[in-house]
Formats: sequence, structure tokens, C-alpha cells
Amino acid sequence: MNRRHAAASAALLALLLPLPLAVSGTAAAAPVTAAAPAAANVGAADRQGARLELPRPTGRFAVGQETLHLVDHSRTDPWAGSGPRELMVTMRYPAQRGTGDTVRYLTDEEARLLLVNRKLDQLIPVETLTGTAVHARDRARALPGRFPLVVLSPGFTVHRATLTSLAEELASRGYVVAAVDHAYESVGTAFPGGRVLECLACTRVGGDGSDFRAVSDNRARDVSFLLDRLTGRSPAWRKAGLIDRNRIAMAGHSIGGASSAAAMAADRRIRAGIDMDGTLFTPVPEQGLDGRPFMLLGAADTVPGGEASWDRDWQRLDGWKRWITFKDADHFTFTDVPSLGDQLGLPELESPLPGTRSVQLTRTYVGAFFDRHLKGIPQPLLNGPSAEAPEAVFHRP
Repeated sequence: MNRRHAAASAALLALLLPLPLAVSGTAAAAPVTAAAPAAANVGAADRQGARLELPRPTGRFAVGQETLHLVDHSRTDPWAGSGPRELMVTMRYPAQRGTGDTVRYLTDEEARLLLVNRKLDQLIPVETLTGTAVHARDRARALPGRFPLVVLSPGFTVHRATLTSLAEELASRGYVVAAVDHAYESVGTAFPGGRVLECLACTRVGGDGSDFRAVSDNRARDVSFLLDRLTGRSPAWRKAGLIDRNRIAMAGHSIGGASSAAAMAADRRIRAGIDMDGTLFTPVPEQGLDGRPFMLLGAADTVPGGEASWDRDWQRLDGWKRWITFKDADHFTFTDVPSLGDQLGLPELESPLPGTRSVQLTRTYVGAFFDRHLKGIPQPLLNGPSAEAPEAVFHRP
């Protein structure tokens, strides 16, 4: 997370994070249209019975979902100091309509820990979180074909559920998506055997920020292990045949975005990457990323001169690149948080950009980037300012 955002993001997390956070290709990015105003504030009594729903994906495919537990026996967990490194991964993929079962957004214990951690357990019922309506279907029958793979990594302390709206959108547009929870780096993630792993890393990093490089470096190793298990000779996922091994990319929010650059530097299988408002604690190598494309997608104040690591590494990016910010956007604009916070009538705090618009812009620009670089579909939207998206500002330092 950018240190510039520390105070604002701490306030935003304290109020919003516990809320439900968390064909082969369309011809072009989905149109961007003006969003409706945020919902009027609702009272605490209304929140008790609130029915929350993520924005519906815009692609032409239904979305299937499965969960993987992966164990890397070659590595000791860096935060626990013992035992192997573990990952929880939500796989989403293009699926046949009318198949599969309802998906839960979070487990009861994950939701409870989020609420207790943010001191909202007396205000928001656990059922409000776990009952959030999503659009993927559990174990839905996959469509035939091979699709590009996109890995998504969430922010520090944040559950992978925060990226659900983006993941469902990409899957509906013809991608396989792997959203990763890195063990001991969220306030609570369910693992097999009734375990819920809490944030041990939170007690090990902080201060001047130097320790955060250990987070992004470790996540880069996590992603390489994930790719080994998804694309190797004996894949861990029974639907791994859906993945086109030659078209793999990564995106992430906050330190998950920083990890995208770190993973690309360490693993040439990753052809393209996006950092959504994350300080690059692991610097891009001085020699660049071997000409592979990378996009910096930031909040309103993540501009040249406003984020030192982006200023430094923009010069090192040696392939196709963009630096785009959204007017009125905050650090969490790129997640589900603003959309669901609006539904609960919570204050906008640092971000006047409505939640619906936040999701729409993120889906559109991220989708356009991957359509261009993994599917070869021209994307004029990425060439410069657009009347359809006046919030998007292009920077060329």
C-alpha cells in the first residue's frame, strides 16, 4: 500500500473492509457509461437486513468457480517460521449456463474475524457478509476451449474476495482467473481442516516499509509455484486443460499489484502485468521486464511526483506501458469495497467516485489491457483520453 495513502486507507479499512469485500474474447472493451449516483445512506436497522449483491459481469459467458488448496513442501512459510507454504486459490472460468451450485462469498468465520477486527461485529451481521450475492456457480460445467490465465493477488491484510467483481468479469469475457490468498497475510482466511489462518505477517512488517519487500518477493515465489501446479505435467486443478499456457498474465491491488511486477521479473511465463495502486517495494530490474507490457493503474493522487516507486520504475519499464489514474478514486477503488459500501449507505470518506463507477472503470481498463496483450484485440481506449471515461487521466512523465 502506498505510504501516502496510509492514514486515509486505515480509516477506509476500519469502516469498509469488513463489508463484502471482498468467446474467446470480446471484440473490444465493454462500453463505459456514466454511473448512477451512490445509494442514499441507510440506517443501522436497514443494514441488519441488507441484501448485498456484486455488480453483474458484462461478458457473454456464465462463470464457474472452484477452490484449490495448494501446499509448497519445498518452502517453509516465512511468517509462521515452520511448516510448508500454503495457498488458497479461487479458480473462475467460462462455464455453461444453468449448471453448478450457489457460491458463498465468505465463510462464517472469515466474516466474523473481519467484523471483529474492524469493531463492526455489533453493527453488521455475519449473514450480511456471507450472504452477499455473487454470480459465479460452484463446479459449473466448463465450456470447451483454451483460455488465457490471469492471476489476481489482493492487498496486504485483505482477503482475495475483495477482487471478486473483477475476477467474475474477466471469466465472463473468456479468461481463466486464479485469485490467490497468501497464507498468514489476511485478517482471516479459511484453510482445510477447520483452520482459519490470521495475519502473522502483520506483526513482522511495517515501520519504514522496507519489510514489505519480503511480502512482494514471497508472493512472486507463490505465483511461480501456482503456475507450476496449474500448468505442469500433473496439474492440481482438474480443469487445468482450459488454460492456454502461452497466455498468462497477472494483476493485483496494493501490494498484490507490486507483486505483479516482482512475479514478472522472476518468471518469464507471465507475459503482462498490472499494478493497481501499489507501491513497488520490489523494484523493477534496471534492465526492465524484457519488453513485456505493464500498466500502472492508480488512485487520483498516484501521479508523477506523488509516488516515488512509480517515478523510479516507469523509466525502467521497457515494453508497452501506461500510467493511468482515475479522478476522485481512492486506494480501494479497484476492489469490491466501494460498491458494497454504497449499498450499505456508508460514508464515501476519501473517495467521491461512486462504487458502481469504480467497478465499471476497473473492469473496463483491466479487461482492455488483457484483451490487447493476451488476445491481440485492438483497444483504442488505451491510446489516450476518452469521452466515454472522462475520469481516466493518462500520464507520460
